[in-house]
Amino acid sequence: MKVEYPAFGRIIVDGVEYDHDVIIDAGAVSARSKRPSKPLRARYGHTPLSEAEPIPWSHPRLIIGSGYSGRLPITPGVHEMAQAKGVTLEILPTSEACAVLRQLEPSDCNAILHVTC
Repeated sequence: MKVEYPAFGRIIVDGVEYDHDVIIDAGAVSARSKRPSKPLRARYGHTPLSEAEPIPWSHPRLIIGSGYSGRLPITPGVHEMAQAKGVTLEILPTSEACAVLRQLEPSDCNAILHVTC
């Protein structure tokens, strides 16, 4: 899968540019809906990735691009759900997460990629 993070606030997946966070589930790309996590914003200082969001748990490996500076908060509930489902989380700054994804086939893992912070 060709995934590039050319600049803060932009990501390119297989030639299509996005200016928002994306979810990659079995190679299919969709927008990340932060709405379910918005109530936690005050507690974390930023809208975190929480278990209230639709997380792609269908593969035993989930790569999370945690933003330009790696500052995306991830709630303990996400870690707990991953453990309960037998999913390994790999949390990396988004540029590093994209480098990993470029070496994999779309069926090798799922991903959530944060494009800011």
